[in-house]
Amino acid sequence: MRSFVLGLAVALVFTGTSVAQTTSRNTGTIKPTTKIQAKKPVVQKAAPRRSAQRPPQKAIPQKAVRAAGRYGGFNLSAPPPPPPVLDTTSPRTLSLVNANTGETLSVTYWSSGSYQRAALDKLNHFLRDWRENEQTEMDPLLFDVLWHTMNTAGFSGTVEVLSAFRSPTTNAWLASVSRGVASDSQHINGNAMDVVFPGVSAYQIRQAARSLNMGGVGFYPRSGFVHLDTGPVRYW
Repeated sequence: MRSFVLGLAVALVFTGTSVAQTTSRNTGTIKPTTKIQAKKPVVQKAAPRRSAQRPPQKAIPQKAVRAAGRYGGFNLSAPPPPPPVLDTTSPRTLSLVNANTGETLSVTYWSSGSYQRAALDKLNHFLRDWRENEQTEMDPLLFDVLWHTMNTAGFSGTVEVLSAFRSPTTNAWLASVSRGVASDSQHINGNAMDVVFPGVSAYQIRQAARSLNMGGVGFYPRSGFVHLDTGPVRYW
């Protein structure tokens, strides 16, 4: 009987130890068997930078190119200077030389507030069509345009006259041999002169004449002269 009790006691001791070990293992900290992976942040790729593009340049019209390059280069005509203060009281004297005949004339055509008839007659003869030996009544205002142009350009010397009055016959012949001569030229009406100021560039003469705003001004730098007339205000 004692042996039975001792065996039972030993069995109970082993059973308690086993239960205690089991309980201890079951109540321990449980480590997770799977790892929780953190989500990687989504990085948005920046859009590729586009190379800067120059705005398309407007093409220069061929007509403008031809007009700009007609007299050398592509520099367009500069705007005229501001209107000058005109001398309206001093006597007006012109000294001229005819580049075709070699004739010279120096005459005061305006003084004491009026044109001088005798001086105008001399100018009409001097500015005649030397080819046909014909003359006309020149527009007195043309002499004012020339005189004021000289003063504005600072020129006080002798003006070379290349062309003044042209008879219809002479003008028609010139128009047939030169594209620069208009069939209805102001020269026919006695309203125009082609002039040179020795020592003064054609550009300076053109700018001075344009500033007057008193008529047409033609610019011929290759030939070195300027056309002046009392027709409508226009430039070429």
